[in-house]
Amino acid sequence: MNLSVRKASLQVDDYLDLLNLATRLGDVKWQKEILRKLEYMRHTVAEMKY
Repeated sequence: MNLSVRKASLQVDDYLDLLNLATRLGDVKWQKEILRKLEYMRHTVAEMKY
């Protein structure tokens, strides 16, 4: 796994932590923003692997 993919994986972990916090706070707007960012990152990481 190259450095870029590892860095992206750490960012995903951070966003998942934020998503958990947003869920506990009941902030639906923030949850949606985080989910959009995670979806974007999923595509970006998939492109980096190939």
